[in-house]
Amino acid sequence: MSSHMSVAIRSATESETFDLAGNSASTIETTIRSAFSEPLELQDMIRITFVTGAGKLARQRYDEEAARMLTSTLRDLGYAEDRGASCVKECAGSFKLQHDTGKNLKTVVVFPFIKGSLEEDMGDLTLKEKKGPSILKEGSPQALLAMSSMNTFERMISVKCPSWSQKKACLGVMEEIKGIVQSLDEKVLKGSPLTDSEQEFYDACDLTSLEKKETFIKNAMHKHVEDGQITSLEKKRLLDQVTDKLQSLHEEIKDATENSKPKKLQKLQAQLQKITERQTTLNNIHQPCPPYPLKHQPEIEKLRKELHPLLQLEKETKGRLLSIKETAAMTRKHEIEEEIIQLENDSRGWFEGDEEFQHRVEASRLQAKSKANAAVKKKPVVRAGGGGSIGGGGKKSITNWVVPGAANRNVRGGGAGAKKSSSSTSKTNAFAAMMMDSDSDSD
Repeated sequence: MSSHMSVAIRSATESETFDLAGNSASTIETTIRSAFSEPLELQDMIRITFVTGAGKLARQRYDEEAARMLTSTLRDLGYAEDRGASCVKECAGSFKLQHDTGKNLKTVVVFPFIKGSLEEDMGDLTLKEKKGPSILKEGSPQALLAMSSMNTFERMISVKCPSWSQKKACLGVMEEIKGIVQSLDEKVLKGSPLTDSEQEFYDACDLTSLEKKETFIKNAMHKHVEDGQITSLEKKRLLDQVTDKLQSLHEEIKDATENSKPKKLQKLQAQLQKITERQTTLNNIHQPCPPYPLKHQPEIEKLRKELHPLLQLEKETKGRLLSIKETAAMTRKHEIEEEIIQLENDSRGWFEGDEEFQHRVEASRLQAKSKANAAVKKKPVVRAGGGGSIGGGGKKSITNWVVPGAANRNVRGGGAGAKKSSSSTSKTNAFAAMMMDSDSDSD
């Protein structure tokens, strides 16, 4: 099914919609990679819309990870989220998440990379060949990091890559950028001319500045570990790396010892000491820091506060038909849940992996659940019936008045009166009769 859909996507000549109902997360990944790994053979921009979720009645037809897997795969292919994107060539390589409230459908709209370009539309092919494609997408995190001054770079790393994991991923990006610069160096040494885009990038980005930026990131990562500013997930990952490295070193030391290689053995033992110290440092971090809060955490908390009474209403109305007002409330509940998911997705940081991002999202949800439970516990408990005060232990006395002819009625609050013996009842009736006779005589 995935191969048919990817073929249909690549064959599209006008805007189309594809329903991902019944597709697993792995199938969606395969489909998206197959469909968008290469630019579509088109001259004009089209819109490819994927339905990734629906309302309550059809929600079970869609994989819970459909939207996340789709957008994650697109990011891997060089696509960027742009909530203001439209069906024009300037928005090629972007996507946005939408909610069709009329049809109650969740969608991801993709504006694919296409073969056509503005230069071709204007017939200026010579200019295109001379300028060439941009080395790094303008405005992308990679371009900002590569082109920025050192002072700006340091501020960006502090704000945009606050965690150890993000700095680690950023370091890998800087290595890739260095590789591009080195390849341009080789091209220049061979006497090959650079395109305008390559020359512009080459002039603005040199190896010396990139190496300084790499050193800054490495020092910042080291400080994270030294200060214990890593999450439990990062600590586990680092300890796993250290354990693997120690195992490898022990095997190399054993080999060097058996084959009488003293210089190599000395070098390996120095590495072993360094790695062992790192393992000790990690083990001494007894309280890892909590995950960094989501970018849109305040907005999410506000929506969750609005959502809480609606969840309670859903429990209370389960199993029965809803009134018009209750139906409207449930519709709002679904909208809030989708808004929260959208804000969570928009909170992903630069170079943040799926596992790290999901760890932050789960921490945010757990915090919200704890606050909700604490709020429930603070509410006073009101006991029904008996008229007794809470924690008082005693019962409020109730005065019962008996009037002629009312002896057989249940007096309000007088449960004991309903249990009187038949003899007591007959005496009351006799007394009432005497009173009636007395009244008759007086007349």
